[in-house]
Amino acid sequence: MDSGTHLVMGLGLAGLASVDPVVAADQTIHAAILIGTVAGSQAPDLDGLLRLKSNAAYIRNHRGKSHSLPAIAIWTALIVVLIQIGFGFSIPWLHLIGWVLLAVVVHVFSDLFNTYGTQAMRPFSEKWISWNIIHIFDPVIFVSHVVAILLWAFDLANPRYIFPILYILLIVYYVWRTVVHRSLARRLQMLDPYYSEGEQYLLIPTIMLNDWNVVKTQPDGTFVVGDLRQGNIRWIDQARCSSHPAVEISKNDPSIRAFLYFTSFACAEVKEHSWGLEIRWSDVRYRHRKQYPFVGVLLVDRDYNTLGSYVGWLSDDRLQKRMRMNTY
Repeated sequence: MDSGTHLVMGLGLAGLASVDPVVAADQTIHAAILIGTVAGSQAPDLDGLLRLKSNAAYIRNHRGKSHSLPAIAIWTALIVVLIQIGFGFSIPWLHLIGWVLLAVVVHVFSDLFNTYGTQAMRPFSEKWISWNIIHIFDPVIFVSHVVAILLWAFDLANPRYIFPILYILLIVYYVWRTVVHRSLARRLQMLDPYYSEGEQYLLIPTIMLNDWNVVKTQPDGTFVVGDLRQGNIRWIDQARCSSHPAVEISKNDPSIRAFLYFTSFACAEVKEHSWGLEIRWSDVRYRHRKQYPFVGVLLVDRDYNTLGSYVGWLSDDRLQKRMRMNTY
């Protein structure tokens, strides 16, 4: 989920902690728990600091080791120790550990539901797990948390009732979205009038509850991108992957390796320029305003010597500016 949603989830879990009699009976303990759940809800995304090193390092590692099984334990232990030091070791250990652990687990678990995914099964598997059920920003999840937090903050309702009700409803919401996603995914072949044997589909959530994006992978490796609206599939773009020799060479570049490590839905396009070649890899899962903004780009001269590279989120205009900076 996005950082704002993780923040309100951390605050929501602090409200939910009111059901714990030990927490509810002592404002100091509750304050410590609030700090712990907010910190725990943000901690796994501290890998964002890798941007200071390079975009390639960030793309390769974001939601990787920081969202793994060992990391859940490490984040929890680190936050608990820091809070205990700050509060003079006066907070009941088991209660603090339990609520902080819950916040970290909720962060990692909720990230599994969107398209970006995580490597939550590390160290047993480096596979990216993305269930494609909830958009990275879900207005239902965010707004419901904000409403509950405001009711709590202005003492309009008892948090011991607000937050259990909130999370019961959100569990129902997650189950409903999962059922809808699986039902639609099973029917995509029947809904697609152009279906051919061997084609595979990926159903991707959008910010609109009833609208979905669809990526179809054809047997020859071609990607077809479209959307699903009111039970009808509309195909709007076809991404043909280039077989130019430069494509294979580009895979040796660290930025491109980081990009390909993250996605299985990458398609390469090669453009010729006066100064050499532009090899642009695009993740076809993320189409926005007729563009694919999540890219890995390598610029080389005619002898395939690297002129520059980039991986990350870019509009076409910003990419052209970067290209000019690297080629002049």
